[in-house]
Amino acid sequence: MRGIRGAISVEKNTREAMGKATKKLLLAVMDENKLKAEDIISVTFTLTKDLNAAFPAACARELPGWNYIPMLCAVEVDVPGSLSSCLRVLVHADIEAGQREVKHVYLDEAVRLRPDLKE
Repeated sequence: MRGIRGAISVEKNTREAMGKATKKLLLAVMDENKLKAEDIISVTFTLTKDLNAAFPAACARELPGWNYIPMLCAVEVDVPGSLSSCLRVLVHADIEAGQREVKHVYLDEAVRLRPDLKE
């Protein structure tokens, strides 16, 4: 089992924008790590306090095979000067990859969070 991190900036605090960002991020995590929905054990989402239009878990359940994956949403620690409008994720997956082989995914403005992971 491995933990896979990721984050994405969300354009607006709307259900549509949050759904689009959630799905884009999760599909990228799955693609980069060659995951299927049945490989995913659980998912934790955190959101900056300015995002409250939708639960990312509810948006994720719209993806094929995601209806039975345990998911949890929480508010991110509000650190002064940190990136706003940000959705973060921690995916626990049943994969054989070594820790250094896992592909963490940071998209859009969230690439600023982990510049050390840029290729």
